[in-house]
Amino acid sequence: MPKIPFHLVTRSPWPILASFQVFNMVFTTAKLFNSSSPNFMMLTNLILMILISWSWWRDVIRESTFEGSHTKEVIMGLKLGMMLFITSEVFFFLSFFWAFFHCSLSPDIFIGQMWPCKGIKSFNPMGIPLMNTLILLSSGITLTAAHHFLMTGKKNESDTLLSITVLLGVYFTMLQYIEYKEASFTIADSIYGSTFFMATGFHGIHVLIGTIFLIVCFLRSMKNHFSSYHHFGFEAAAWYWHFVDVVWLFLYIFIYWLGK
Repeated sequence: MPKIPFHLVTRSPWPILASFQVFNMVFTTAKLFNSSSPNFMMLTNLILMILISWSWWRDVIRESTFEGSHTKEVIMGLKLGMMLFITSEVFFFLSFFWAFFHCSLSPDIFIGQMWPCKGIKSFNPMGIPLMNTLILLSSGITLTAAHHFLMTGKKNESDTLLSITVLLGVYFTMLQYIEYKEASFTIADSIYGSTFFMATGFHGIHVLIGTIFLIVCFLRSMKNHFSSYHHFGFEAAAWYWHFVDVVWLFLYIFIYWLGK
């Protein structure tokens, strides 16, 4: 068989198992929303999904780090896949912004012809939202610097700045939790509450996922999985984190500041 630069993946049980688990989680999540009792099936499915994802990504890391299967051609394909994934995420958030603009720019009689809706006390954009904006912008700077140091072979400086980025991501999540606890309205309070919590909540989930992504990169860096020229896992995490930063800027400007 002639040697080719492309990686032909081996048979793996993880894709089909992950598909079944996502299918199960859709129904268990729907049951959770319509039940006041603890949903142990939801917890079980979530744990299984985490274990399946862990096993799948572990195999991908092994292919890249120990088997040397990720050639330049394979990495190019992975980069294209990450670009397409982020593009799909852009349109995912676009739907929330569309709903927000549709209702806020021309509020109809069903919501009292005012925005925010009557009885809603919106957040002060100069409080926690501004602090979170500064945190995410700072995390983008530290991550970019960490990537620069990695490419120049300064591993210790890169690891230090990457750890700071992770801490900033955790700090952002903590502040958003405090903000939600202090909110005077809920997701069930009119279309304002629905659009606000859907947009900021899904962004918060993306920050949490991005933080986990960066933690994995930090642990891999400590194990010397990255070099100055072979570190796509780090680049993918950086792309994802910068996307999260940009989405937050739009959220802050249009929902917290102009939409109050």
